[in-house]
Parts: sequence; structure tokens; C-alpha cells
Amino acid sequence: MSGGISNGSYPGAQLLIGNENQILYQKSYGNFTYDEFSSPVTDNSMFDLASVTKVIATTTAIMLLYESKQIDLNDPVSTYIPEFTGDGKENVTILNLLLHNSGLKAWIPFYKDCTAKSDVINKICSSELEYITNTKTVYSDLNAILLGLIVEKVSGLKLDEFCRDNIFKKLNMQNTMFTPGDQYKSRILPTENDTYWRFRTLQGEVHDEAAAVMGGISGNAGLFSNAGDIYILMKMLLNEGKYYNPFTRGLKEEKMFEPATVQLFTGRFNGLSYENSRALGWDTKPDGSNSRYRIPCGELISENCFGHTGYTGTSVWCDKDRKLIIIFLTNRVYPSRSNDGIREIRPEVYNTAIESFTNQN
Repeated sequence: MSGGISNGSYPGAQLLIGNENQILYQKSYGNFTYDEFSSPVTDNSMFDLASVTKVIATTTAIMLLYESKQIDLNDPVSTYIPEFTGDGKENVTILNLLLHNSGLKAWIPFYKDCTAKSDVINKICSSELEYITNTKTVYSDLNAILLGLIVEKVSGLKLDEFCRDNIFKKLNMQNTMFTPGDQYKSRILPTENDTYWRFRTLQGEVHDEAAAVMGGISGNAGLFSNAGDIYILMKMLLNEGKYYNPFTRGLKEEKMFEPATVQLFTGRFNGLSYENSRALGWDTKPDGSNSRYRIPCGELISENCFGHTGYTGTSVWCDKDRKLIIIFLTNRVYPSRSNDGIREIRPEVYNTAIESFTNQN
């Protein structure tokens, strides 16, 4: 962890390792920036989660709608977003969005010609599919943006309101939010010194351009949080949907999800016509044989795992066999996104955590 700071891979970080019952290790490292007098990172500091938003907020919200039978995973997206039709898009289901096999392209530079959320949605709905739905995985922000919109259409609430009221408040995740107010800014690590669009250092405002165009609230990015809060949600998932209500006297066990729902969303999805490592919203241990980079969760994690990474240098993984949760948050994009030293450090952190805490919990 300290080596990543000294070699310039990230100025600050949090690491938390826990099991289904308790935190086993929690430590903060480094500073907000590389400046001599920069604030030190503490356990109370907050990070721009980037694509970890897709699982902590959006996927959890979809799980709630699925369990309450307000949606069916096989429903066409056009059931909720009628303008999402043409060019085969009427065949794309919620399940396809969760599995990233919808046919949608990986990314669109919305910030170049979109100025509002409606522009982004219109651009996605009018774009052509790049490949035949259900034939391969192409990880795409567009899938998650549409999932966030479906949450809003079904619930009648904005995505941030739905997640706040139904997830974060219930679990007492007090440091987890979209569009944090100015009172939180001093606790949030800066991300990039944006030299091409916003022309300022980003601190407390979302780094992801698509989410920024959408007002900071999107299914693909925009959530701010820290390792302690993320652990609360991950522990609930590791305990098959059960958690202790923090607002009752004594320890009262409550249930956010049925075990079958947790297994459905966090287990590798089988039965596809191609090799797949995805769960629903989440990823599982990928096959790194065809990649020039090491797998982000480390080689030692079991096949029975789920997790996700974020562009800003954030990541969370859960090894279900070992009952280990590992949360590693950094601001590796400070001062520039060109820095990718995290790719080598991250798998080492996960491997070392697994070596250190296997059979100790």
C-alpha cells in the first residue's frame, strides 16, 4: 500500500478487510494529493467510487425492484423506456443490461455534444447496436445508465433518492451519497486535474463525464463513499441479505434480500452461448489469460467471488468461499488519468490480503 504512494500510483488510499461478522483490518494511507501540506487520508475520508457505483447503488436498487416483483429481469428495456426501440433494441432485456451483453457500445463521449440528462438518454436510445444481443460481453456504461433510468421510472423517485431511502439509510451508510454538498468537500479526495473539459481540479464533483452531464446522478457513476460504508453493504450480501438494524435497541436481525436473490445477482451467470465471467451487475473472477494486465482481484481469490472496480482507482471484492471482503479505494487519477500503476499494485494488495487473512477469521 505504501509502495503505491511512494512510486506515484496514487496519493491516498483506504484498505479494509473484513468477514461476515467484523472488520479484521482497516487502515488509511497517504494524503489527498502529493503536496507537502496535503490533508492526510483518514477512515472518515470519502472517494469518488466511479463504476463501483454500478454495483453499490444501481445493482442493489435493481435487486430491490426484482425482489418486490416490480420488474422481471426478462422484461424488455422498452417496457420502461419506450423510446429504446429500433435496430433490434426492442429485444434487449434488463438481464442483458446487467450482463453487459446488450449489444450497446462500450462508451460514448457524451460531454462533447450533450448538455443534459435528456440528451444522454436520447443519444443512447437513437444509437445502433454494435453487435447481436446475447452473443458476447462488452462492458458498457450505457447499460448502467439505462438501469438507473429504469429504477427511476419504476419507483417514481430519482436514483439518488431511491438509493438513499431504501439502501443507504436502512444500512446506516452515512458517508454514501450522490452529489455531496459543500459540507463534505473537505473530506473527499480530489480526482483529476481536468485539463480538457472542465478545466479545474475535481473534488466533490463526479469525475465521470457522462454522470457529470446528467447532473452527477447516474446508474454508471456518481456515488461517493468510503471503505467503512461499503463494508456494511458487502457484509449484508455475504450474509445472504441479512443485516442488523442499527436503529433498534439491541441487535435485531433484519432482511434486505432473500438468499436466492443474493445468489442470483452475485453468482456467475451460466447458460450463455459464450464464455462468461459476469454475474448480474457484478463481475466474478475473470479469465486473465488473454489480457495484457493482471486480473484486478488477484490470482488467489476463489472462483466463488464477486466484485467490481472503478476508473478512479476504487475496487471491492468478496471471496465467498473464504468469507473475506476486501475493499481497496484510491484516487489513482490524481493528478492525471494517464497514471495506471494501480494495475500492478491492486492484484498484489488482494493476493496479500487473502494470504494474510485466510483461516484467521
